[in-house]
Amino acid sequence: MARFECCVAARSVPVTPTRSPALVHLALALGGFAIGTTEFATMSLVPFFAPGLGIDEPTAGHVISAYALGVVVGAPLLAVMTARMARRTVLIALMACFGIANAASALAPTYEAMLVARFFSGLPHGAYFGIAALVAASLVPPEKRTQAIGRVMLGLTVATIVGVPLANALGQALGWRWGFGVVAVLAAATMAMVAWAAPHDRPDVQASPLAELGVLKSGQLWLTLGIGAIGFGGMFAVYTYLASTLIEVTGAAPAMVPVVLAVFGAGMTFGNLVVPRFADRALMPTAGSLLLWSAGTLALYPLAAGQLWSMLAIVFLIGIGGALGTVLQTRLMDIAQQGQSLAASLNHSAFNTANAIGPWAGGLAIAAGYGWTSTGIVGAGLALGGFAIWGLAVLAGAPVRQVVEA
Repeated sequence: MARFECCVAARSVPVTPTRSPALVHLALALGGFAIGTTEFATMSLVPFFAPGLGIDEPTAGHVISAYALGVVVGAPLLAVMTARMARRTVLIALMACFGIANAASALAPTYEAMLVARFFSGLPHGAYFGIAALVAASLVPPEKRTQAIGRVMLGLTVATIVGVPLANALGQALGWRWGFGVVAVLAAATMAMVAWAAPHDRPDVQASPLAELGVLKSGQLWLTLGIGAIGFGGMFAVYTYLASTLIEVTGAAPAMVPVVLAVFGAGMTFGNLVVPRFADRALMPTAGSLLLWSAGTLALYPLAAGQLWSMLAIVFLIGIGGALGTVLQTRLMDIAQQGQSLAASLNHSAFNTANAIGPWAGGLAIAAGYGWTSTGIVGAGLALGGFAIWGLAVLAGAPVRQVVEA
């Protein structure tokens, strides 16, 4: 395979550091924790808010789809609209909108109102993570960018271990509305933390909506988004039906489901702590390796489903593949040049597309009679599909070896 070398000079916006990078990363990760909590906890609250709104559970599933649609629409739209604003200001504004929308979700009197509230809750999701990644990366040396982004993404992964069980427990003990209300409180805390810790940057005078949109002409951008939309779908194919597989195939008690989900989150957290160190040295090879890792672990999933101990092990290993999101975030920043905010935000549109493709493909296999564990084979196929797109990106000129200059 041919070797390519690319020098990347990140576009910088002058900043005045107010706190240490670690504190800024913590503040940004808190926002990720809030977003991750509401994104995943909503699925676990469906049995509670469905009767509360007078609808059945399949209809309640549309509430989750409304959030995902908000992410897909909001990521590019808000990134373009806020192109000439200071990033610190944008982050605070996005989290304010997120908090208000989650408060509206907690107070929604009808199913229709809930749909609207969840759509608006999803709008800031992608733009927040995209801009937070840019801010996090701007505070460290170029060779540590992916590690900085990984620390921000830890908020999302830790949410699957702590935030989701907390929201679910509150929803069961005090009523489902508290599951959304606690997210609104987390959003307010994030606003305060970001206002206190984030650097005071000046708007980039060279930025503009047209400059941001210009990045859409890049073939490498679309290939990278394709890697995420297809390759990451494999993980969602398994995660969506994991609870049913545990109960129906593994024979686990329902009380074990949260434990296994937490193990999955622990795998994602481990991946985001370790994998970025390799990505900062060899970005595209790390992405390709993660896709092959996911294909292998997902293919083993049906073999591991018979015993609880083997399920715990394979679910942790599958979770490590979640670090692909952090790696592709850095790749998009490298491609973007004058369209940094849009490219970084589109990463989350791609992964929410994966969140639609994976469960759909897995559901087709289950409906066709191949059983709950067939989602592992479907997932492995999607991961290999992502690897094929990765191969096209490399052949089209993506660097196999990356040299980053400040």
